[in-house]
Amino acid sequence: MHSANSITAMKNKIAASLICILIGAIANGQDNSPFSRYGVGDQAQNNNILNRAMGGISAGYSDYQSINLTNPASLGNVQITIFDFGAEIVRRTLKSNISPQKYTSTNTNVSYLQIGFPLGAFKAKKSDREKNIFWGGSFGLRPVTRIGYKIQDDKRVPGLDSVNNLYEGTGGLNQVNFSTGLRVKNLSVGVSAGYTFGNNDYSTKVQFVNDSIAYYRSYRDAQTRFGGLFVTVGTQYQIKLKGDGLLKFGAYANLQQNLRARRDILDATFAPDNNGGDVIIDTVSYKRDEAGTLEIPMSYAVGFTYANTHILVGADVEIADWKNYTSYNQKDPALQNSFTVRAGVQYYPAVETTPTSKYWSFVKYRAGIYYGSDYVKITNNRTIAGATLGAGFPLTSFQRLRFGDFVTLNTAVDLGIRGSKKSESIRENITRFSIGISMNARWFQKRKYD
Repeated sequence: MHSANSITAMKNKIAASLICILIGAIANGQDNSPFSRYGVGDQAQNNNILNRAMGGISAGYSDYQSINLTNPASLGNVQITIFDFGAEIVRRTLKSNISPQKYTSTNTNVSYLQIGFPLGAFKAKKSDREKNIFWGGSFGLRPVTRIGYKIQDDKRVPGLDSVNNLYEGTGGLNQVNFSTGLRVKNLSVGVSAGYTFGNNDYSTKVQFVNDSIAYYRSYRDAQTRFGGLFVTVGTQYQIKLKGDGLLKFGAYANLQQNLRARRDILDATFAPDNNGGDVIIDTVSYKRDEAGTLEIPMSYAVGFTYANTHILVGADVEIADWKNYTSYNQKDPALQNSFTVRAGVQYYPAVETTPTSKYWSFVKYRAGIYYGSDYVKITNNRTIAGATLGAGFPLTSFQRLRFGDFVTLNTAVDLGIRGSKKSESIRENITRFSIGISMNARWFQKRKYD
């Protein structure tokens, strides 16, 4: 009894501590990434929290207790209703390569909300002894990109005066998805489709500074709203090895998206008011509800995992054709094709005979690394690299496991960098702490006995 109470108290302390960290982070500063002004903004982490802890591997990963958010083929392994929620705290430090200045911001974001469920299990042939066709589905909502920056640039224009430039941007992309996966014996296929929607608001304020001449201050604001369908396809194939080993190969592709867009552009002169805001003096030009298209290029990934009772290892390679990105038929010269290589491992100490009093033997320990090139290129390539750590903590009493009801707290810490000292622009150090709750239950399934 004492050991059971200790385990319960420990789990309550873990959950309470994480909630306090989240609340504290919300009160801190907002995100400010100057590179989010290019393309569609900063790309959000699109993986489940447990995948993030393993460097982000996901192409060949599937687990009946969680939802793989990137490869829909894995839904063919869903055998129980799953509720997955993820959130993150991101601490970003911007450092200049030409001065000792740096800027730090901390912000909290919701990563995803996803529900998965089994849709059926069948026999391929009447003569088959066991069911070998499994069908699963899911739906949910998640952010895809985020735009958030505020940059002040003070400089001297030769032959004129000093000028103050203020650049601001907000917005981002989100997706609501409906996904399904079918596993026939060792082969799984899946598709995820839904709606991508979002907006961006870019503004520029220019002010010349002179003691004797009064210049008009100029203001430009461009607001865009967009939306359209997206489709992701995926496949996985598993091979049973000697003993309890299982090798899985996987691949998925996010097909090109053509989002319909509407844009308002205002050019005007302005003056500050007494309340700290701005007052428009004269409108130079105004374009309202200008129609256009935002073309988001195709991206794809391949990978594998090997798993047995205690160990899971895997690796992925991701590629995206960002050179083909266009907005209103204009390419962004700051973008390039990107790639990322990921590798990860998971260790699970417990066996069937492990006593339930040994709580830490039932924790899944994870680690990973990743390396690649950013899709934003100002002058030189910007390196992306990082290391991850995490764990999955069971929060359900072990007596409930035999009924198929369990709750897992997944955590991940990502220590990453974007850029290097060789870059001509600033570099970013990013610390991302992620938590996710995965709740499993046999909902919507009629029991023969209760």
